[in-house]
Amino acid sequence: MNNLSYKTVSVSKANADKQWIVVDAEGHNLGRFASKVAMLLRGKYKPSYTPHVDCGDNVIVINAEKINLTGNKLDDKTYIRHTGYPGGQRSLTAKVMQQKNPALLVEKAVKGMLPKNKLGAELFRNLNVNVGSEHKHEAQKPKTVNLNDLK
Repeated sequence: MNNLSYKTVSVSKANADKQWIVVDAEGHNLGRFASKVAMLLRGKYKPSYTPHVDCGDNVIVINAEKINLTGNKLDDKTYIRHTGYPGGQRSLTAKVMQQKNPALLVEKAVKGMLPKNKLGAELFRNLNVNVGSEHKHEAQKPKTVNLNDLK
C-alpha cells in the first residue's frame, strides 16, 4: 500500500530566499505605500511565507521626499515623542518632519505596520530609506519592483 504523505515545510532563517528590492516612492500615498513595503519586508507575497521567521526581502526605498499625503495631513498629522524628562513631550507636524527628514516619515509609517515584537524589530532592520534616487546598495544587485503590480 503506497500512501502519499504531504508535509508542511516551514522555512527557517537559513533557507529563506531573501532578495534585495528597490521601490520608488514617487507619486505614492504614504499609508498605502507603507503597507505594501511592510508586506514585502514580512515576506507575505512569497509562497514560502512563515509567520514566525524573517523570510521577507531587504527593501530599499528611493525618492522618499516625493511621497504624497492626502487631505490636510501635512498640517494636521502630528508625531509625538518624549525626551524622558518631566514635561518633555515634543510634537512635530508632518510638514515639518518632511522638511527636516523625509526618510523618517516613511520609516515611521512602515514601522507602525510591522509586528510589535522582536521579529518586527528584526524586520525593520531590512528597510533602507533614501532621499533622492541614489542608494549605496548597488553591490547587492537589487531588482526594481513596481508596487502598483502588487495586490
